[in-house]
Amino acid sequence: MEIYRTLSPSGGNSAVALGNFDGLHVGHQKVISLALDGASQGLLPTVLTFAQNPLADLGGGAGGRLLSQEDKIAVLERMGVKQLYILEFSTVKDLSAEEFVDRVLVDCLQAKSACCGFNFTFGRGGKADHSTLASLCGARGVKVSVAQAVLMGGTPVSSTRIRGLIEHGRADEAALLLGRPFGYCMPIRQGRRLGHSLGTPTLNQELPHGFVQPKFGVYVSQVFIEEKKYAGVTNVGVKPTVGSDRPLSETWMPDYHGKELYGKTIRVELLHFLRPEHRFSTLEMLKEQILRDGAAARDFFQKSGPRGE
Repeated sequence: MEIYRTLSPSGGNSAVALGNFDGLHVGHQKVISLALDGASQGLLPTVLTFAQNPLADLGGGAGGRLLSQEDKIAVLERMGVKQLYILEFSTVKDLSAEEFVDRVLVDCLQAKSACCGFNFTFGRGGKADHSTLASLCGARGVKVSVAQAVLMGGTPVSSTRIRGLIEHGRADEAALLLGRPFGYCMPIRQGRRLGHSLGTPTLNQELPHGFVQPKFGVYVSQVFIEEKKYAGVTNVGVKPTVGSDRPLSETWMPDYHGKELYGKTIRVELLHFLRPEHRFSTLEMLKEQILRDGAAARDFFQKSGPRGE
């Protein structure tokens, strides 16, 4: 997949999916699938998106991120996208709708097909919508396809809805809307090694800056180590028994007995909320609960199987 961070000329005629795609959830995937269909007409499946949520650039509430830029790139590549434009919003925000179509879609991306969601807006001030896009593109010989909302439980899938589920600990439901489990990929930092002394060594990770904050508590998780998945039990929060000055993700893998992973960048995905954080009066009580949580996580993982890719 070719990745462009400026408006560089396309490698050929393209089918372009347009959008912020901040969560790459199943609704976004529906839009991108329309561009992927362009490959059958000899068009390069292309995505045009932004480095940051445009709402943040416009001074609005963008909400916490649902995936990192690195994860966004990886998901799009797995989907089969051949060209990815990751632009600074300032590159296009002052273009009129007609200028956007002419300069970006026609001249730069050589678009023969443009795909967007039902709520897509563009042009200076975001005043143009998909009907404007269809009118302008039609006059220039560019086909426009509009994906309607994907409904789950009778309600449209949206990044805002997914953030709310994660913030309330409803990781299972969030995964259905995302089309994959919610997770993060961060370096393992050395802590106070309390887990080692309890016989339950943990992976300590700082939650990614600017990410949506999951509900504090204990989760069944899956952990990716050297292309293998392990069942994990992850505590997200401030560790009330021993204390922490910032929210952390702390994961114990009952069935991992390999080398220490300090300094490695490891992916952890939250699958199922087990319980809220709890302050224990003794470390022995904490250890007993960790072992129970580990057994519950292993049982869930074995019954449900690994998730996602």
